[in-house]
Amino acid sequence: MRVAVLLLAATPLAAQEPRADLPTAAKTGVILDAYSFGSGFAFHNVVEWTVPVTVSHHLGPRLTVDLSAAFARASGATTSGTFLLSGLTDTDVRASWATVSGHLIISVAGTLPTGQATVSDSSLPLLSALATDLLAFTTPTLGTGGSATGGFATAVPLGERWAGGVAGSYRWHAGYTPVSGGGRLEPGGEGRVRLGVEGPLGAGGGGYVRAAAVYTASGADTTAGSAATPSGSRSGIGDRILVYSSVSLPAGAGSLVFYGYDMYRLRPRGLTATDSTTVQVPRGNVFALGARLERTLSPALGLAPNVEFRSELTGASAGSLTLLGWLVRPGVDLRYRASGRVTLLVQGQTAFGRLANGNGGSVALVGPRAVVLVDVTR
Repeated sequence: MRVAVLLLAATPLAAQEPRADLPTAAKTGVILDAYSFGSGFAFHNVVEWTVPVTVSHHLGPRLTVDLSAAFARASGATTSGTFLLSGLTDTDVRASWATVSGHLIISVAGTLPTGQATVSDSSLPLLSALATDLLAFTTPTLGTGGSATGGFATAVPLGERWAGGVAGSYRWHAGYTPVSGGGRLEPGGEGRVRLGVEGPLGAGGGGYVRAAAVYTASGADTTAGSAATPSGSRSGIGDRILVYSSVSLPAGAGSLVFYGYDMYRLRPRGLTATDSTTVQVPRGNVFALGARLERTLSPALGLAPNVEFRSELTGASAGSLTLLGWLVRPGVDLRYRASGRVTLLVQGQTAFGRLANGNGGSVALVGPRAVVLVDVTR
């Protein structure tokens, strides 16, 4: 499943010990992502349903184990028919251990290949649409060969009121066959480093600022020879640089939050574009600005109208980037605490924008996003 960039970047930097009074938490629900496109585009519409399940359990005051998986169903309607994909996703299992000092967290994670790693070549156009960063589908792929990740996170005070944090991780990917009848893919490893700061605004502490920068580097992927590519091939994605910041300001009985992020994907290193067996992921840039007004209507009910603008640029290994598309997504979040241990989250959003059609023009896009999640702790 796609890692929510905003939720990840907005995580407080201070390393916190797990709460022993809430040893188990579970969350599940339904997420709908849907888009309809104007005439002249490859798809009339793309619709995805995701049913996520996450469980977090505290094994003592310092050790936490998380498990997450999902069931997803995606369809894409075209003039020649409808593409379908459905099934379980891979299962993520993660253990996090907080040291005695509370300022260092060490984590290990494994992705179990419970999803649909191998698909037919006819499903590739639908998978390509699901993986488009601009559209931000919840489940961009159903499965891989599995992986293992190790990492750490630490935080230190910066003066009396601010804090700084450093985190790093490395992920190893297992090989698998992504396309029926194709060669076996051996993905390259991935390293990630994150730096961040956070603290209150002004002496009165009327607002709060968070900022982070993430650098990700991936090794080249290698595909074994097959009938389609007898000599095999190499492919790769360039290093990614993500910069994120948010500002929270008091607004009456609630708070007003502004955020923005900019992710730039560089040209792959160590790959020669003139080699016929080399496939390079294009350079790209994803930019977003958003705002949300968080208001507490009662001790049990919270409301948060929100809006986000997002754009994506893409381009070859050299030259300028061109606009792939843009969208504006207004919506509202409703959070209801049914009891001390049950919380209901309902989100509704609608996107409007344009997307390049591959013929030098663009088509209109519109699509709803709906989320219903239930969070239970005990």
